[in-house]
Amino acid sequence: MLKLVSEALCVRGGQTIRSVLCAQISGFHTAKPCLAPRSFFGVEDFLDDDNSRPYTYQKGKKSKNPNKHVSFKQRTVAYMEPFTLDVFISKRFVSASITHRVTCKQVAVAGTNSKDIKAVLKSRSDIPACLSVGQILADRAREADVYTASYTPRDRDKFEGKIRAVVQSLIDNGIDIKVYLD
Repeated sequence: MLKLVSEALCVRGGQTIRSVLCAQISGFHTAKPCLAPRSFFGVEDFLDDDNSRPYTYQKGKKSKNPNKHVSFKQRTVAYMEPFTLDVFISKRFVSASITHRVTCKQVAVAGTNSKDIKAVLKSRSDIPACLSVGQILADRAREADVYTASYTPRDRDKFEGKIRAVVQSLIDNGIDIKVYLD
């Protein structure tokens, strides 16, 4: 392929390009140094701006505004409301969990795929299934001494239908849920 390219270039008067191509072809297989330009993958390419960390393949994201003020509420919300509710609904099953924000540990989990719930339900993804998941999650949360949680729906989720049924079931069974809507 390269011979065809070099012959086409020679016909058009590209003698200088042909000599570089030949040098690279001969240098590649014989392991001799050739007259190639500096490689893309040299050490210089992987140095940071201040040349402190060589061979760093991905630079960390720098903040656009490093002096940005972080409010008191932003700093303390994880400790004032430590538990969050996460609800996942697919076409086949419903799953919900209460997670501690600071330690990232799940305190209570309930879903229609578990063995004890699966046998009782007629369908694993309808509204009665969502209500039973909320009830079981509330019982497990109370066993773990969790009585309040906050819930923020995901970007693609609307707070209606099955998600609202899970949250309403938790509220009816004694767990105080604070819902944050945009």
